[in-house]
Formats: sequence, C-alpha cells, structure tokens
Amino acid sequence: MESSETVNPTPPRRPLLKTLSALSVLGALLALQACSNNDDVITTAAQDTACAQVTDSGSVDVGSGLPGDPAAPEPASGFRSKKLVSAKTYMVVTANPYASKAGCEVLKKGGSAVDAAVAVQAVLGLVEPQSSGLGGGAFMLHYDAKTKKVQSYDGREMAPAAATEDYLRTISAANTAPPLPIPAGTAPESGAAFTPLKQSGRSVGTPGAVRMLELAHKDYGSLAWKDLFGSGVQLATDGFPISGRMADAIAGSRTLLFTDPEAAAYFLNADGSAKTLGTTIKNPAYAATLTALASSGANALYTGPIAENIVKKIKMTSGGSPSFAITPGLTEMSDLANYQAKKRDPVCTTYRNYWVCGMGAPSSGGMTVASALGVLENFYLAGYKPTAMDTNGGKPTVMGVHLISEAGRLAYADRNKYMADTDFVPLPGGSPAALLDKTYLRNRANLIDFTRSMGTAVAGTFTTAPLGISSAEGKGTTHMTIVDKNGNVLVMTTTIESGMGSYRMTNGFLLNNQLTDFSVLAADSSGPIANRVQANKRPRSSMAPTLVFKMADDGSMGDFLMGTGSPGGATIIQYVIKTLVGVLDWGMDAQQATSMIDFGAANSATTNVGGEHPNVNATTPAGGLAGGSDPLVSGLRTLGHTVSVASQSSGISTIVKATRSGATVLEGGADPRREGIVLGDTFKP
Repeated sequence: MESSETVNPTPPRRPLLKTLSALSVLGALLALQACSNNDDVITTAAQDTACAQVTDSGSVDVGSGLPGDPAAPEPASGFRSKKLVSAKTYMVVTANPYASKAGCEVLKKGGSAVDAAVAVQAVLGLVEPQSSGLGGGAFMLHYDAKTKKVQSYDGREMAPAAATEDYLRTISAANTAPPLPIPAGTAPESGAAFTPLKQSGRSVGTPGAVRMLELAHKDYGSLAWKDLFGSGVQLATDGFPISGRMADAIAGSRTLLFTDPEAAAYFLNADGSAKTLGTTIKNPAYAATLTALASSGANALYTGPIAENIVKKIKMTSGGSPSFAITPGLTEMSDLANYQAKKRDPVCTTYRNYWVCGMGAPSSGGMTVASALGVLENFYLAGYKPTAMDTNGGKPTVMGVHLISEAGRLAYADRNKYMADTDFVPLPGGSPAALLDKTYLRNRANLIDFTRSMGTAVAGTFTTAPLGISSAEGKGTTHMTIVDKNGNVLVMTTTIESGMGSYRMTNGFLLNNQLTDFSVLAADSSGPIANRVQANKRPRSSMAPTLVFKMADDGSMGDFLMGTGSPGGATIIQYVIKTLVGVLDWGMDAQQATSMIDFGAANSATTNVGGEHPNVNATTPAGGLAGGSDPLVSGLRTLGHTVSVASQSSGISTIVKATRSGATVLEGGADPRREGIVLGDTFKP
C-alpha cells in the first residue's frame, strides 16, 4: 500500500490556508451530523422496505409495473432530482434499477458485497449494454471489514501479444496505411489528433471484467458463484423494456451498429430502424452465456466456443451496409486463455483527517484524484462552500470551483505525462509516492493564483527520461457502490470504453473498443509516450472507484466513511473530486454531493460547469456566451476561465456511513443524471 507522510505540511502563502484546517475538519464533521433530510429517531417501528423503492406513500418493487416503479421506461434524463436513501445494514447503488434490485436481493440473502457485484454486472451487461458488460473490463476496490484491509483488483483489457507500437496507426510494417475504416476527414499523419474508428478490429482489447470478478469472488464470495446469475438469466429470457439511456444509445449508434449483422439484428428492427423506448427486448444468447458462466466459471468466456466467437468478431474483415473493408485485430485464442486479472496495491493517501484510497495503475484515476486532493489540502475549502443548499447540492461558489479546477489542471498535467501501465512504464521514483509527496504537492499548490486561471498547467519535473503527452479517453462506463451486512464495501467501475463499444456483438454481448485509450502515436517531440501501445499492455484509464476512511487517533486508517465513483471517461476524475469535497469539506450528505453541479477541469483552458443542472442558468443572453447570465459562470470567466456549460453525463453512486440521532446508518445517493437507484434494507421512519 502506498501512502504519503501524514505530517501536516507548511502551507503556501495564501490568504486562507491550511492553518485553519482544524476548523475545516470540525465544520465538516458537524455538518455531516446535521445535513440529513430527516433526523427522526430510527426505531423498530420503522417501516421495513428491504430492496424496494421507498416512496412518500409506501414502497414499490422494481419491475412490478405498479405506479412509481423505478424501472418503468422514461426518456433519458438530463437531470431528475432524487432523494437521500437510508438503510440499516446493507445497500447497493447502481446506474440501473434492475441492476440495483439484483444486487440487493443477493445482499438480502446474506451474500457478500462481491457476490452482489457479480449479480449486478450480469444484469448491467444486459440492461445497459452501451456502458459495460462481459466483453469489457473493470477496476474494483474492496474493503474487508474484518481484517480492515483494502484490496484493489485490476480487470483492465489488454492488447494482444501480436500488437506493436504502431498497432493503432498502421495496418502493418509493410503496409503503413492506417487501419480501416478511416474516419472521414482525418489525417493519420497528423498524429495524436487521429483516432482509429471504433469499427476497426484494432480497437478491441482482451476482456477482463469476468476474470476479475471471479478472482475477487474466490477471495470474498460467500454465496456459490453458480447462484449469482439468476436475475440476469431471467431478464434476458423473459425480456425487459428498453430504458431511456439505452434507447438513446441505440438511436445514436444506429448506422454504426450495421458494422456487425448480429448487433444490428439485436438492437434494430427488421426495417433497420432503432428499437425505441419501452420496447420489450429479449436476449436468449446472453442468457445462454450467463448459464455457461454459472456452470463453468470464467473459463467459459476465455476458452471454448464463446472465446472462438470473440476472436472471430475481432478478426472481421468487412462489415456495414453497404459493405466496407475493416482491418482485423490480431487477437488469438491464446490471448484470451492467457489473460489474468491482477490484485494490486491500492493508492491510499491522507486528506485532512481522512484516508482516501483509489485505484492505482494502469488506472490514472486514483493517483490523479489523490494529486488534486493533495493540492487542495493546502486551502481552506470549507470557507468556499456552496450557497443556497438544497437536495441538489446548492450553488457552488466561484472561488470553490476556481480552486478545485486549478488543482485538477495540475493533477491532469502529471497524469497525461507520467501515468500508464506500470508493468511497462514505471512512475517517477518507481511508485506513486513521488507524484503524491506532500511537499511536492504543496509546491504545486503555490502555482495557483486566486485572481487568475492558469489555463493550462505544466507537468512537474522529475529525474526521469523525457516523455511525451497523451490525454484521450472514451465514455462507455458505469459504476456501482455496495455495502453488505458485515460491513464489507465494494466500489467498482466497469466499462466497454465508448458507447456501444466496437459495435461487435457475440453470444449476446458487445465487445469493447478499449485499445483506443492508448495513444495512437508511440512518441512525440518530447519523447516516447508512456501510454503507447505495447504487446500485452493495459491501456491507461481514468476510472476512479474510491473509498474513504476516518483517520484514527494514531493517524492510521480508521472506520469506513464513504464509497463513491462514476463513469465519464477522463472526466471521471472531476466527478469524483467534487463528490469527495462535497462530503469531506462541505458537509453534504451522499445525495447532495452526488447531485451537486458537475464542475472541474482537465489540463486545458476549459472549465466544465454542467448546464443540465437546475441550479445553473445555461441559456445564452442576447449577444453573449452560453451561461452568461449565471453568476457562477460569469464569475469564472472574470477569472480567465473558458467555461463550457455543456451537459455532463456523470453516473455517480455514493454511500456514506453516518450517525443520525445516535444510530449508525448507511446513506446513499444515485446520480440524477442517470437512471440508477439506491436499494437496501431501507426504511421509512
């Protein structure tokens, strides 16, 4: 486990500094105790509504079809406000009601958090196929309440053994033309600006999610593996109504789904039109795959007929309607058979009076979140909390957003230059310690100006070989957060990379396009790019499943406090940072922090302020810029930020362990920008 020194650093010279951190911590703890929507005493007379959606008039089961059924298909939401949910001993938050229901029923039977995750992923791959599935990858953090140990699991996809550094740039050493099909209007010789179309077989990595789940289940499963796929099999067999987000994904990818006749036949009608919202869709091939996994374990996917079908789809040489040529991938059966999920050390660092644990390489998420927090630790953020607090997180202040965005720029600069699969490219100093050193991050904090945005940050300098820079990443991802009856906690972010992955379907599931997360170029004018393609290498990710713990009196890691994470490609890091700050610095409950306006910045002049949020005025005044009438947006522009009010598509799932009226409860928040819900042994006092 990597950690940085816990001694409080000397703060940079700023008007409001770390010297007030004790007040910050005290304020945050007091606010955590006061921010509940309902402080009524929890009694044995409370209405028990285990694994049902609690409503003002009672409760309703997911999929029942009764009024208030959260699985009733609705158009994809820009933002639908959600209420904080409380539970007594177990809870699951996912991006889809059917998936939350499947996980909750496992927990209700006494299953572990990992058991529930297996059931959740089996359902998500069916009802949210555009975001994750059996053909993709995942990262997981698990907290064992008995041993107090945090373990991370790496199920990231891999490049095939035959891949070269030019795998995404040229067809072969003899044929230097770019992989087919070529996106219209692109020029591969321009370098980093060229991204091979997802339709190329070169985009598909060896899937890792199923191997990872099996590995974690061997460590922490309590129910039999074979008994965890029932919900997925039933839904695939009986059918389910297409949700708003799935309908939008099908419509948006309609033309590209013709790449593979199997995908087109499943997602499109006989006349080629997209299947629409509320259409009942069945997937017997997926049910058969889940049945095979249940009886034979992960080997059913990595050897035998299913693996053969995966390789055939990666090696497609033509597709589409009308037909066009496709450059095949070089994946072989041996790549699937040799794939291994890995247990890795989490990246755990201190932030004020907390320990924050995230995913290490090949994800950049945990390290970049920790880097930004290490910069923010030097400022009194509690002094810049949002105003007009409501269930949606209130209105962030200009200075609060400014400081967090600037810290993000600094952290992303280091991410883009130094972070990749450390099995191939070591970090400066050989571990996360140098990038997360308290003194180093204090010096980085000194680069922040209270009166002006830095625009674009420069990466820190280390005694290492010169490296180039790469920043691309897609957005076909989802997240789950789970706590079981024994207090074990799981946060897992799972993906097929971009929406609908590579548009290839086999045995009822889509294949990823994860290899486009690699840099297309192997080097730039500054040197070799850390995140370049190499044989058997895992592409860098920004997935950031995160666990937070209170700091014990002796400075060690204490009790579990919070679990969170989100989809969103490289923007995941911003979503997780704002959610952590919302709870730890601004005293929000799980729903408020999750719902709060999505804001932040990668390493560019653009600062995001999610215009889909009801607390943002994203309209364009006459002769002005979008959001010009919003005081947050205009205030940031005054500080030199280039502000985008484009809608954000986070899918944050958060659970916070809190004390209400002397009782310990779990409080959950599901992102109002997606369809997810919170379920558990919930109650209504």
